[in-house]
Amino acid sequence: MTRTLARDNGTDRRLRLLVGLVVFTAGVSTLVSIRLIDSRGLVTEANLTRAAALTFLVAVAATVNVRIRIRATTHGISWTDAATVIGLAVAPVPWVIVATGLGVAIARTITRLPPIKLAFGIAKEMTLAAAGGLVLVAAGWTWPWSGSISRSLPALVLAYLTVVVLDELLMFPVLAFATGTPILNRFRQQFDLRLASVLARFSVVLSTLLILRINPTFLVVVPPLVLSLHLANSSRVRSRAEREAWQRLARTTDALNVVDLDQVLTTAVTQATELFSADEVDIELREEGRLVRGAGGAITLRGPAGTPSTIDGSVLTTRLEGHDQTADIGVLRLRFAGPVELSEREQYTLRTFASALCTAVRNAQAYAELARIADEHAYAATHDALTGLSNRRHLLDEGTEQLTNRHADGVTALVLIDLNHFKEVNDTLGHGAGDRVLTQVADRLRGAARPDDLVARLGGDEFAVLLRGLPAPAVAAHRAEALLTALHEPLDLDGMRISVEASGGIAVAPASGGIAELLRRADVAMYQAKRAGQRIATYAPTRDTADLGRLTLGGELPRAVADHEFTVNFQPIVDLGSGEVIGAEALARWHHPTHGMIDPLRFLEAVERSGLLPAFAEAILDQALIAAGSWRDAGFDLPVSVNVSPRSLLDARFPGAVLARLRAHDLPPDRLVLELTETLTLSQLDVVDRVLSRLRDSGVRLALDDFGTGYSSLSLLSRIPVHELKIDRSFVTAMESATEAAAVIRSTLDLGRSLDLTVVAEGVESEPQRRALWELGCAAGQGHLFARPLPAGALLAALQRGAGGRPGALAPPLHDAGAVIRLPGRRTGGGRNRTATP
Repeated sequence: MTRTLARDNGTDRRLRLLVGLVVFTAGVSTLVSIRLIDSRGLVTEANLTRAAALTFLVAVAATVNVRIRIRATTHGISWTDAATVIGLAVAPVPWVIVATGLGVAIARTITRLPPIKLAFGIAKEMTLAAAGGLVLVAAGWTWPWSGSISRSLPALVLAYLTVVVLDELLMFPVLAFATGTPILNRFRQQFDLRLASVLARFSVVLSTLLILRINPTFLVVVPPLVLSLHLANSSRVRSRAEREAWQRLARTTDALNVVDLDQVLTTAVTQATELFSADEVDIELREEGRLVRGAGGAITLRGPAGTPSTIDGSVLTTRLEGHDQTADIGVLRLRFAGPVELSEREQYTLRTFASALCTAVRNAQAYAELARIADEHAYAATHDALTGLSNRRHLLDEGTEQLTNRHADGVTALVLIDLNHFKEVNDTLGHGAGDRVLTQVADRLRGAARPDDLVARLGGDEFAVLLRGLPAPAVAAHRAEALLTALHEPLDLDGMRISVEASGGIAVAPASGGIAELLRRADVAMYQAKRAGQRIATYAPTRDTADLGRLTLGGELPRAVADHEFTVNFQPIVDLGSGEVIGAEALARWHHPTHGMIDPLRFLEAVERSGLLPAFAEAILDQALIAAGSWRDAGFDLPVSVNVSPRSLLDARFPGAVLARLRAHDLPPDRLVLELTETLTLSQLDVVDRVLSRLRDSGVRLALDDFGTGYSSLSLLSRIPVHELKIDRSFVTAMESATEAAAVIRSTLDLGRSLDLTVVAEGVESEPQRRALWELGCAAGQGHLFARPLPAGALLAALQRGAGGRPGALAPPLHDAGAVIRLPGRRTGGGRNRTATP
């Protein structure tokens, strides 16, 4: 603020200096003119008549002008220069200087200008008259004028140009100093209109002088000519001003279409100073109690509402409300250093701008609220509600990131910790005491871990610590020992001292297998420690029979793909209200000739690593599309959902292969739903964007799986053009006992409605879950309540058989047809929801 005041004081000094210089020059010109009139005998009847006529002409010319408001200053473009040059051509220069001063003084006094403006206006015009007269004298002009127009034209042109150029040189610095704007900007504005006006006024000068030379009687045509030119020029200036104002308004409202509230307010303040030519602009938001103030296209204050301004003058206040006038969120203030009255067009522009600003602020606030909910959602999905530690999903996500992208950071290891005999604490002291034990254990592990380590609670009494950046594998055992030592001291529980025993398993990250394999190995090591009665055990591959079995299965993959041992079962997706099937999800199974049916969790990772993924994906997709075609032929036109491996999204040929299979089976693209489960890192790759965009543009529907578990986020959702969201089964399972899970489901449904996405709940196991989800506004779900995964033929038979005599239904409706019901938890705007995973 000190800098602003200093700049204002400097501007005022320069303005006063310039005005004083002009007034001094005019004063000298006046004294010289009076002396010349007296000494040269210019006081004659003819000269007095000419001086009186010229005084009248100048007064009229100074009154007829085009007014332009620049902030609190009004600038007028008048015809005074034309009247002055005409006077200089027919009357002695000293009389013209005096008459010009008298005429301007009469005109400006009538309009009641402030003293400084009155003095400057009179002095400027007298100075211009003196400069133009000196040019004519230097050119050899004689009075009374007796030469021809053609011979006099060069001197007239030079004199008029001198008057016009000097007028610009004096006027625009004064305007710039008075308004605090750059001189060059002021000079460039409406230059073409000013040039056209100069030419028009000079044509009037020539016409008037020609008429005086030919026949003074014809001077009666000059006033109508001047009036016509004046009206035309005024109309052009107004049209230009209105067009530029609408263009600035359009640019400003476009610039307000951002979702960051600070950026909205900054743009509005900086643009409004130019849009309304205001000295200062305030935006005050009532609910937030904040004020943003700007001047000269820059922000000068961000602070609490009610902060006073340093500008004294007029204030125009407009409420920030929408077109419906129902949301009054704050005020917009335009401050001017002097009295200002907006035109009708400016008032309409102000109302339009305020309405657009109100909409932009409300949109930014809504987006901020949505982002806050999403952040809470993401935090709840990645952290344990009781202890505040990371949960299993966050551990898997961070572990995947560590193992995929940070090999150079050092060795990665995982310590799995399980509390021994914890059930006895719950049974003896109650679950409340058990929760306090878990909280204290979490605090101790958090305190013993290093800043780079990730401490997580996996569930129940099981904890995990991801050790990152270890210099050597052997260091993991020392770090694990320190973690378990932190639990050695007894816990204080309501005055009781309780000792906690724990077992730990250590596993160092394998060369392949990812975080899931690392977690499995740590689990194996932990149970090895329990069985051996040890506190800590390190993973030993020789004692891991499950890992050897997985390696065996991996070696049989090529044969399994060639012999078509991979089959597909289908789990139906059901309308929760009516019980009707609205889709089905394809789930891969391995029908091993020796081991029987093998779960996909045991072989999918090996498939992705083996290089057989394209052939495997094509085989699963073919079976899913064949099933969808058979259901359609039987009268059940159901879309089929197929899970997509993240690695498939890195193959630019994948969309072409999918569309080729759809054409081969004569199915429209919207009958296929591809379900995606991926991290934000992969979603940001350009190749993934291109693959997903081509699939969506071709009509294939996309679903985002496991939404709310930490693998999905608001930013991920903004990049992947999905149609559907799926609520993870863990939230459905916990919704009846955990308010956090219900809150996540509710916020996911709200997000789906806001983005016009369908939402499906996974893992619906009971009728209370079905009804609770439906009352929250979730219209579709899947789970064992309706059916376990079935072969295509078995699902078709179930559809034909139906439920309660209704083919196509697998559950009775929640309400009879035509019943009037009330849903306390449901909001309007929800769409039909569908997707799937068992």
